[in-house]
Amino acid sequence: MGFNSSNMNILASSVKALRCSLAVCVGLWFATLAHADATLLLEEPYGHFGAFTSTGHAAVYLSRVCADTPLVLRPCLEGETGVVISRYNKVAGHDWLAIPLIPYLYAVEGPDEIPLFANPKIVAFLRNRYRENHLEDIVPDLPDGEPPEGNWTQLVGSAYDRTIYGFGVETTPEQDAAFIRAYNAQPNRSRFNLLAHNCADFASGVINFYYPDTLHRNLLADAGITTPKEIAKLLVKFSGRHPELRSSSFIVPQVPGSMPRSTPVHGVVESLLKSKKYVLPITVANPAATGVLAVLYLGGGRFDPKKHAMILDSGQELAPPLAADERRSYENQLKSLLAKADPAADPRRIEKRWAQLEANGEPQLDEDGRPVLRVRIGEESVDVGIARNNILPTSAPPLAQELLAARLQEELRRGGDPKASTAEVMSDWNLLQQLLPPKD
Repeated sequence: MGFNSSNMNILASSVKALRCSLAVCVGLWFATLAHADATLLLEEPYGHFGAFTSTGHAAVYLSRVCADTPLVLRPCLEGETGVVISRYNKVAGHDWLAIPLIPYLYAVEGPDEIPLFANPKIVAFLRNRYRENHLEDIVPDLPDGEPPEGNWTQLVGSAYDRTIYGFGVETTPEQDAAFIRAYNAQPNRSRFNLLAHNCADFASGVINFYYPDTLHRNLLADAGITTPKEIAKLLVKFSGRHPELRSSSFIVPQVPGSMPRSTPVHGVVESLLKSKKYVLPITVANPAATGVLAVLYLGGGRFDPKKHAMILDSGQELAPPLAADERRSYENQLKSLLAKADPAADPRRIEKRWAQLEANGEPQLDEDGRPVLRVRIGEESVDVGIARNNILPTSAPPLAQELLAARLQEELRRGGDPKASTAEVMSDWNLLQQLLPPKD
């Protein structure tokens, strides 16, 4: 697919106003989150387990707590951005592990290494690279030198698998210091139990350490099981009752790409009601039971995490998701651009074509440690930079253009979770414009 630079004039003026790279934006994001020092992460379900139960995962981001190792907490030094701490099942026999925020979300060291478009091969490569550099003592190689299987993959790269909602509340340095002392002193041996000691129970315990008796299980709407959605709802209510405590709500969209998309997070009763494989047999066996479930859900199980979700903007605050009218406008302009670039091509196939091309590529690192994709074109191998800071000097500009077109198509797709802010879409347009050949 080829592009003509004149096609980008429709957004030239707005693009020129954009001066925020992803690295700068993430820095601003950290500055914003610093005001909400304990942030509950509500993470959508995915994969086979997500098909079985749609309750998702819970973790806690602590912006002033860092870690010497995933098992030893300490106060953060200047410039550090905190850790995500959570309970895991069958990871080296430990109950909790603490991972720095950027690696937890993207399995890379810094914002300039985050890929713009990801597939399973890229994600596995980045996760294993981080494991080799930082988690070898906890998750060592197999005897044959190959990476191990297992749940350790949940420690890093969470934003490749799912959309994540954050609900933060202010804490004090004194509370953080007490938390570090307490959690370093207690035994860190696995206690995971799906019904009584799951990830939501652990996250609830972390928040309750700072604000006792704030989060708890819902005996009716969740059948007595602690769920991520229920404790997120309670934390939002707590923040509403305590306006003196600075709070925030935000969303980390799932990274665009060919990774399977995550699905909406539910409570226990909500899962039964919204899944045909559960509600139909229940209704056939006992219609009254379905009515009882509906009453329980309506009475205490409703909560929409999208309602207050913000997305990273190019300013100094988290910004609302791309508005519907903006999305339609960008979508129409992208369709026009693709049609002019290649009238014979079906714009709907651009994303699939890039996904197929990258699926046959091999992830590598450039000299600065940022990911590239080595792709074969005929008899030749070419490198495509797939991070925001290395896509411009790529040796295969047409392929990089297709990558950005595929990313934009996903960001502009209607329905589901919010996928991007105006600033992110504008930034991608800006990159695409810079990859175009100069005007004649």
